[in-house]
Amino acid sequence: MSERSSLEEITIRGLGVIDSATFEVGRGLTVLTGETGAGKTMVLTALSLILGAKSDSDLVRQGEERTTVTGRFALSDQLLARVIDDGADVDDHEVIITRTVSAQGKSRILLGGVPSTTHQISELADELIEIHAQSSTARLMKPNVQREMLDSFAEVAPLLLEYQNAYQQYGQMLTRIKELRSLLSKRDQEISLLNDFLAAFAAVNPLPGEPDEIENEISKLGSVELLHGEISRALILLEDEDTSIFNLMQEARKSLELVRGKDQRLDEIIDRYLDVLFNAQDVAGDLASYVTNLEADPVRFEFLQQRKSAINALLKKYGIGSDRQAAYDALILQAADAQAKLDDLSGGDDRLAEMERELQTLFHHVKKSAQNLSNARRSSALSFSGLVTAELAFLSMPHARVEVECLTSNGEVFADYSPTGLDEVRFLFSAHAGGQLLPLAKVASGGEMSRVMLALEVVLAEKSPVGTYIFDEVDAGVGGKAAVEVGRRLAKLSQSAQVIVVTHLAQVAVWAENHLVVRKNESGLVTQSDIQSVSGANRETEIARMLSGQEESQTAREHAAELLNLVAQSMIS
Repeated sequence: MSERSSLEEITIRGLGVIDSATFEVGRGLTVLTGETGAGKTMVLTALSLILGAKSDSDLVRQGEERTTVTGRFALSDQLLARVIDDGADVDDHEVIITRTVSAQGKSRILLGGVPSTTHQISELADELIEIHAQSSTARLMKPNVQREMLDSFAEVAPLLLEYQNAYQQYGQMLTRIKELRSLLSKRDQEISLLNDFLAAFAAVNPLPGEPDEIENEISKLGSVELLHGEISRALILLEDEDTSIFNLMQEARKSLELVRGKDQRLDEIIDRYLDVLFNAQDVAGDLASYVTNLEADPVRFEFLQQRKSAINALLKKYGIGSDRQAAYDALILQAADAQAKLDDLSGGDDRLAEMERELQTLFHHVKKSAQNLSNARRSSALSFSGLVTAELAFLSMPHARVEVECLTSNGEVFADYSPTGLDEVRFLFSAHAGGQLLPLAKVASGGEMSRVMLALEVVLAEKSPVGTYIFDEVDAGVGGKAAVEVGRRLAKLSQSAQVIVVTHLAQVAVWAENHLVVRKNESGLVTQSDIQSVSGANRETEIARMLSGQEESQTAREHAAELLNLVAQSMIS
């Protein structure tokens, strides 16, 4: 099995303009093309639903009861183990995710035939597929996303985990110290309250689950005469020589045994009768044993009543909340917590000083692990910048530069630290030779941002676990030679992962290994026959249409053939 997952097939029913469609997706680079409004975006919408996106009843095709979308995925070994742990059914490393949305807005999602949640699927989707659209470039402007990209390139996950553990431990100790200081300010009163509670708790010493056991035994001991009388009466009816039900059943058994072997179906009925007879005799034996051992125990009954009263009094005084069971469980936990607080208070200032020394040791660990993390980021930032800049040159931006900047805080006080370390990561960008490097979000145009995103993905792809990249409008704002280079880099990315692109540009589409065309039929629908894989002359016709809007234009067909030949020669070389 491949180390990466991949999307194998999509099935769509009743979604927008798509009536019904099923199509396979190949490895490498796949493009979806078609005229505006033909339904290409609905394919991405379907995939988003499969991956746990928010549903909307407006997506359901008018006149349909529901939308159903299904994705079949081939899984890496790591993801296979994960979905099996989730209880999903898998077949030869493949799992099917199905999402239904009703016209009333109700949504249901299945993972391998097992009901799941959109949250669970969304977490799985993070390692299955990455979708890039205009909203993705907006995400790129966020500092935390830029930091995550650098961290992915630098492969600092172990260092980040080590730091976060130290950061969390420091925070927990800081909270304990604050609580102790607050308690010490009213120490005597708090110690008295804790001692009173612990003494009351120890006097009763309630055990987990004890109230239910007491109630059951009280119910039994309080009903001994009733239980003895009614069970004895039942046994008389079952076993008395004159009125025994069992005697009558045995007589019936003899009659039935005389006709055994006459009819197979009758034999099965007789066997079932015998099972009932034997089970009834077993029950009678158990009832006889029960009533034999049933004895009144006034002393035990009185003890249980007192025990119940003591527990109720303790619960009434110290329990919290109206839920009796939850209050009882919390009371037992409260006792352990109270003892820890009492230990801290009893140590007084000595304990506080000890905890503050521990805090200093923890701060040293936080500082050291943060420095290691910062060093790893800074050492990778330069090479990351260079590789992304080189990719932009391939994308017809020869003078563009990207610089990944790490701004590291002093780190002398805990306020300098965040859950991700001391660093603020910024992507700086200049599109022109000699231009000033400024934050990417402030200076990059839409077309430049799309190409920066693509350059980043090409650089990160080899280290990313994501198996499939989907690009919508990655060619926004580009054309001509730049569009050809966008297609070339998408083809390069597809050497590391499966890539699916929705495009209007022939210069991008010609690089695909798999070309799917989405068309509306005369009724305005997309049905099974309207999503077709094209190759050869049919593909040349589609490329010509994309170039000129006219499938029969001889000039466009020649240009299409030229582009396809250019790509073929490029692949050979």
